[in-house]
Amino acid sequence: MKIKFALISLYDKSQIKNILEVLKKYKIKIISSGGTYEKIKSLGYKCIEVSEYTNFPEILDGRVKTLHPKIHSGILFKRQKLSHKKVIKKYNIKSIDLVITNFYPFKKVLNQNSKHNKIIENIDIGGPTLVRSAAKNYNYVTVITKIEQYKNLIDELNQFRGSTTLKFRREMSREAFGLTASYDSIIYNYFNSGLEKNIPNRLLINAQLIKKLRYGENPHQVAAIYSNQEDYQIQKLQGKELSYNNYKDIFACLDLVKTLPKNRGTIVVKHANPSGVSIEPDHLKSYLSAINCDPVSAFGGILACNYKVNFKIAKKIIQNYYEVIIADGYEAKALNLFKSKKNLRLIDSSKIKIKNENKITSGLNSFLLQSNDDHLINKKNFKFVSKIKPPKNIIKQLVFALNVCRSVKSNSIVITQNDRTLGIGSGQPNRLDSCKIAINKMKKFNSLKNKHPIIAASDAFFPFIDGIEKLVQAGVSVVIQPYGSVRDKEIINYANKMGIALVFSKTRHFNH
Repeated sequence: MKIKFALISLYDKSQIKNILEVLKKYKIKIISSGGTYEKIKSLGYKCIEVSEYTNFPEILDGRVKTLHPKIHSGILFKRQKLSHKKVIKKYNIKSIDLVITNFYPFKKVLNQNSKHNKIIENIDIGGPTLVRSAAKNYNYVTVITKIEQYKNLIDELNQFRGSTTLKFRREMSREAFGLTASYDSIIYNYFNSGLEKNIPNRLLINAQLIKKLRYGENPHQVAAIYSNQEDYQIQKLQGKELSYNNYKDIFACLDLVKTLPKNRGTIVVKHANPSGVSIEPDHLKSYLSAINCDPVSAFGGILACNYKVNFKIAKKIIQNYYEVIIADGYEAKALNLFKSKKNLRLIDSSKIKIKNENKITSGLNSFLLQSNDDHLINKKNFKFVSKIKPPKNIIKQLVFALNVCRSVKSNSIVITQNDRTLGIGSGQPNRLDSCKIAINKMKKFNSLKNKHPIIAASDAFFPFIDGIEKLVQAGVSVVIQPYGSVRDKEIINYANKMGIALVFSKTRHFNH
């Protein structure tokens, strides 16, 4: 399709000079408006102003520029349809065969926490309207919506001497409709942000492809990662490409680490479940305690630290095998040491900001949406129900145990002592089996000579005494669980009988 006229209307006017040069080369005339017109003229290129062409001025402080029948008729008419050609000739309408535009930066303004009126003014009308018109009529019109497409357009025009192919126009049309859909979804979600509990009538997911992955959970599954953040924050410092399963484990790590005290938390995750967690103030002790909770499972897992990894800790880390290391920065000597493990993936999490967004899960041609489990766990969340009350210095340990517990797949039991996990039982159909697994790991990998109280946390209530009975027999002296069972009184009576402290959490934290 030979291009005669191009309409250029840009918010971001950078890198336009190369486009103007190739349009000049093939004698393509330019129609433009406002600041874009001034920019083109300042660069020394000829241009027809929109208002001159339409014989209608820009009005309403620039809200109406390109919204004119002579513009959209020139884009939308079918070049081979006789009735259309007659109308075009009658009203002296030019054939606009190329549209180059980009939009007001609505998302950028929104992210700057601007006032509502400013946000609304940055909803682009003319740009998306031009794009939709051009994209619909791709049989005849080329639409360019991103600076990244400029080179492709230049190559296309040079190859076909001022023309574009149907294949190219169709691809640009596909990209254009994706852009308008994404742009509108951001606006829609902004208006939804004021809804009670943020449950909209229509769910729109706006995300950009970050990269295709080698495969999904298994080699026969295709996979990719998308993000609604333009500067995606999970960046590798070294190592192999991240896999689908790596990302799932990384998400689990970051979800748990945000609940731990800053600058002291160490986590080992395997198959999206923590296998060991510690919040000991000494970083080396924190690391060793986390892996020693279950050293077998730690092998081949993902390690996350919410502190800066130094050379001393790095020397210990490379003695084990991990798929990924996540830390809030690395000392230079530590980075040099990790270079000896060229396949080891290193991620700096110091600049990662976790937004409190709804969680969306798909399945059976539907989506499940829920708010994040961001409930703050503290003493106010607890109800002390047994005759024996836990000492005040144990409260922080209860918070720690329950925070770890809500990151473990249900049914979950977490046994802790003195800022570290001793045993974790996860993902079992019944709670008794989770208790047995946690106890077995505690006994297998940990010395129980320490006199500090042993704490057990459950992500839901004990329906019978058999689970709590196993825990008490294993040496647990403090138990925290949500309340809500018809047998809560039986559990309280058992705790009193055995002389242990029982604490009820006012909230439940399932993790399916």
